[in-house]
Amino acid sequence: MTLINGKEIATVLKQEIADEVAQIVASGKKAPHLAAILVGHDGGSETYVAAKVKACEMVGFGSTLIRFEDTVTQEELLQSIRGLNEDPSIDGFIVQLPLPKHISEEKVIEAIDPKKDVDGFHPVNVGRVVAGMPAFVSATPFGIMELLRRYKIETKGKSCAVIGRSNIVGRPMSILLSQKGVDCTVTLCHSRTKNLKEICLQSDIIVAALGMPEFLTGDMVKEGAVVIDVGTTRVTSDQTKSGFKLKGDVKFDEVAPKCSYITPVPGGVGPMTIASLLYNTLLSNKHQIYK
Repeated sequence: MTLINGKEIATVLKQEIADEVAQIVASGKKAPHLAAILVGHDGGSETYVAAKVKACEMVGFGSTLIRFEDTVTQEELLQSIRGLNEDPSIDGFIVQLPLPKHISEEKVIEAIDPKKDVDGFHPVNVGRVVAGMPAFVSATPFGIMELLRRYKIETKGKSCAVIGRSNIVGRPMSILLSQKGVDCTVTLCHSRTKNLKEICLQSDIIVAALGMPEFLTGDMVKEGAVVIDVGTTRVTSDQTKSGFKLKGDVKFDEVAPKCSYITPVPGGVGPMTIASLLYNTLLSNKHQIYK
């Protein structure tokens, strides 16, 4: 069994980005610039955005953080988005989710210029992914594909089960795995899938992305399978100072011994998300998606 070290691969990817940024700046061009809009004071969002700002500094990006209280109106938020769309110094930006209930996430996502949508959530980018066109791919699916590629995990002709159908992970993941050049045969599973265990037992690759701690158990996985755990659920724990710990969607101790490759939680898919966001921003700066 090989443990897929997402932290290590993310560090390598960020160094590659930093090297390219240094070349861009040395040639007299502008360094990439990533902006983030943060509404309210959600603890998880605060931590994630702070990590993004720090990562920008590490690779030589410019970064801007725009803060709003959770009382901000939808129109005020949309006005800020329009300003970033029109600002030529900003290569890409994200609006940190979730948003307060009085704001439509759908309207906010649709207001972002697809050319600056480095989160890959805009319907135009989603549609381009479906069509096999150049697009900003959402960070988690992109990170998973990068892990498979860098660990040289064979995908051609392999059967794959994606458990979870969210627009952020499950659906785009199923599309990327089935694209030409990757060539998996994909089954997209969800809460209404009746024969889920049988599907998983027939799968060479399983991507667990449903947000249910330790859902995938040892009796659902065949010998030699590749298992990618996307889950990050906080559960209470008396064994940590914080009083909680992260658990994935995979019951690791049961599943890992049967796997050829598996991602841990934490330290697997998670570290790849910010690295993927930086990569998309670099692509935007170089006009490699929308030329």
